[in-house]
Amino acid sequence: MTTRWLDDRELQVWVRMVAVLELLPAQLDSHLRRVADLTYFDYYVLAMLSEAPDRSLRMSELAVRTNSTLPRLSHVARRLEIRGLVHRTTASDDRRVTMARLTDAGWDTVVATAPEHVEQVRALVFDALTPEQVEQLRGITEALLDVLDPDGLMSTPYQRPALDDL
Repeated sequence: MTTRWLDDRELQVWVRMVAVLELLPAQLDSHLRRVADLTYFDYYVLAMLSEAPDRSLRMSELAVRTNSTLPRLSHVARRLEIRGLVHRTTASDDRRVTMARLTDAGWDTVVATAPEHVEQVRALVFDALTPEQVEQLRGITEALLDVLDPDGLMSTPYQRPALDDL
C-alpha cells in the first residue's frame, strides 16, 4: 500500500484543524470552570440530560450521547451527584440498568449557565464567521460526521428545549 501523503495545502488545513480541535475545548472548559465551576464535559452531561424525556437517561445511552466510556461517565456522574445536580437510580423495569436523572438543582444550573455558554460559543466560533462561512462549516461538519459518526449516535438532529424554558 502506498501512503497518500498530504499535499502542502492539505497539510496547512490539517494543522489548523488540529489547532482548533485542541484550543476550542480548552477555551470552553476554562470559561465554564470560571462561570459555573463545571468542566465542559460536566456541562455536556447536564445538557444531554436536560434534553432527554423526563430529564433522565440510561447511563449507557448517556455515554453514547457524550461519546464517553462508562467508567469516565460514572466518575463524572458521581461528582455531579455529590453536588446535587444528578441523581442515579436503578431502572424500574430492569434492576441491572442505572439511570441518571437531572435534579431540579441540575436544571437550574443548566438554565443559569446556558446563556453565558452560548455567548462564549458565539464569541469563539460564530462571530468570527460570515453567514456564508457558517453554511460552509455546516456542510464540512456534516461530511466529516458521515465518516466519523455514520450511525448518527452523536450527531442526530439537535432537539433543544424551548427557549422560553431557559
